[in-house]
Amino acid sequence: MGFFKALCNDTRLGIVLSLKDKPKNVSQLTSELEMEQSRISHNLQCLEKNGFVTVEQDGKQRIYSLNKDTIEPILKAVKKHTEKYGLNSC
Repeated sequence: MGFFKALCNDTRLGIVLSLKDKPKNVSQLTSELEMEQSRISHNLQCLEKNGFVTVEQDGKQRIYSLNKDTIEPILKAVKKHTEKYGLNSC
């Protein structure tokens, strides 16, 4: 799956933006994004497969974080760009 194709899905984009603040488990994401657990889990699997998120096991829970090496720097660059140029439509 392509980088932009992964982010054009509203659920996956919501997950990425939520994880920007701090690592979370599926229950936290389900509550915050007000979506079914199966939908969150399916999209987390896609994000993990494509390197957007990393996973750590904490007992029975899986804790999801943004990929610090690749995705966090991209989000910082996007933030810097939008602060400078805004979100003007073409």
